[in-house]
Amino acid sequence: MTQQDHVTAGRRPIVSSPPPRRAPPAGGGTWAIVLAAGEGSRLHALTTTAAGVAVPKQFCSLRGGASLLEEALQRATAVAPIERISAVVAEHHAEWWCRSLAGLAAPNVFVQPQNRGTALGILLALLQIFERDPHARVVILPADHHVGDEPVLARALGQAVATVRARPADILLLGVAPEEADPELGYIVPAVEVSVGSAPVAWFVEKPTVGEARALIARGALWNAFIIAARATALLELFDRYDPGLLRRMRFAVRRANVSADSSTALVDLYLRERSVDFSHDIAQRYGAVFRVLRVPECAWSDLGTVQRVTKTLAAPRRAAQSVTFHAGGLLNLEHQHSAERAVPAASVVSGGQA
Repeated sequence: MTQQDHVTAGRRPIVSSPPPRRAPPAGGGTWAIVLAAGEGSRLHALTTTAAGVAVPKQFCSLRGGASLLEEALQRATAVAPIERISAVVAEHHAEWWCRSLAGLAAPNVFVQPQNRGTALGILLALLQIFERDPHARVVILPADHHVGDEPVLARALGQAVATVRARPADILLLGVAPEEADPELGYIVPAVEVSVGSAPVAWFVEKPTVGEARALIARGALWNAFIIAARATALLELFDRYDPGLLRRMRFAVRRANVSADSSTALVDLYLRERSVDFSHDIAQRYGAVFRVLRVPECAWSDLGTVQRVTKTLAAPRRAAQSVTFHAGGLLNLEHQHSAERAVPAASVVSGGQA
């Protein structure tokens, strides 16, 4: 078996494309959904305070100043006005997100009773937005990534929104041009070379070996940045294909929460019963044929998912600082934490505070 055969054989089968969808009526605004409910467990070696509290990385800053969540909110302003920027958070993180989200309209902060995976967070936000704007376009952004060259990504986000406006049935994933063969990242393999515009997704590969990653890059694979652009209705149809019961239960809970005096009860009950669902693993990989991928040029993107990737990002030349609207500041400075972690045993790491 060749190296390419080994990469191909390990991919998850993709369900065939659904029948073409009817184009929705024109109209609707562009909304940004920032996903900020994760625990960041892979980076706890750097994000644990002297008191032993593990702070999710989206509430930390890279070098002091704005937190990663605040950077993501600023990123969202490239495609949506402040009144259409939203965030998905977990209730038990409230002490950390309340300051950063103070600039958002309260109805745009979607609080999950607990974290049940990215899919439920996305579905909660989609249904809340759909209730207000049935023809909305959405751009979904992770809250815990770092981008060195924000203008490059901003242009790609604008292109993605324009594509969805012109092709309303499309569900776009943004794939970043790889800067190296990183075995810890996910890869999107386009069906054809992506130079201008978008291309259908052939398959996804999660955490290949270095050799497999090189082979994937050679055939045009892109890093999966987990940035999605689509009509809300297109994504809701995808959820309906995956699990109609989940969609029905979440819609009922959202509508009940929006009219109930005790708005949290319906969601608490739902989240107690539902299992965790990961959007990338459980939905995107299963229905990959419904996605298209849009190529983002190199932009010094990192998911900061491991201590090694934080180290690489900190070693890179600093870029010019962007103006910020959201600036409550990170609770921990990863650069200080990284220095402390290298200087003393992990159990003795002390909070670096803010720069």
